[in-house]
Amino acid sequence: MLTIAIMQPYLFPYIGYFQLMKAVDTFVVYDNIQYTKKGWINRNRILANGKVENIYLPLKKDHYYLNVNDRCLSDTWSKNRKRLQNKITECYRKAPQFMDVYSVIEKCLSFEEHNLFFFLLHSLHVLKDYLNINTPFVISSTINIDHGLKHEDKVIAICKALGATHYLNPSGGMELYNKNHFEKAGVQLNFINTESIQYAQFSNEFVPLLSIIDVMMFNDKKTITEYLTQKYTLE
Repeated sequence: MLTIAIMQPYLFPYIGYFQLMKAVDTFVVYDNIQYTKKGWINRNRILANGKVENIYLPLKKDHYYLNVNDRCLSDTWSKNRKRLQNKITECYRKAPQFMDVYSVIEKCLSFEEHNLFFFLLHSLHVLKDYLNINTPFVISSTINIDHGLKHEDKVIAICKALGATHYLNPSGGMELYNKNHFEKAGVQLNFINTESIQYAQFSNEFVPLLSIIDVMMFNDKKTITEYLTQKYTLE
């Protein structure tokens, strides 16, 4: 039995992304998929004085239809990087895990790579190492399929190419994927639902679904492992 998941790379994703990563045998990272401006590929949310604040990676202006692996960070990134590091420091310097976690964040942000996909892929490697996730990555464009396929057909083709018997997807995919279609292709489809996870964020009212940065800043590794392995359901 081989279970896989397929996801776009995101900037410091929320904890559900890493629950999915830890729950599968192989994690496919899409590189040859169209960049979406309104998605989470190069942005996320952190906590600033008890309120949500957006963080982002600035990108070079380019054609909107380019794939993620064809997009690059802005020429101003070296300046923006310092601002982002300072923002994270300002927001979390009093958090209980700041000293350990900031070095992880710095390792992600200081990576000398301007290609958006490889920059994000590196950060996912760094984060999964910190979170003790051993799931191997496969880059989607390296898989021998017809890459002109779309949506459900492409996912099923990737499953078959990798010999996967099970495909696990976030619950948001319930409107996109049909279990019967996967079953006919010999693949069992299940969805992962992240349960409510709450922890102390200084003395503020809890703000959910922030970047993994927030989870790491306020929780030790043992607690995070419990979140990753116990705080979800499958259907």
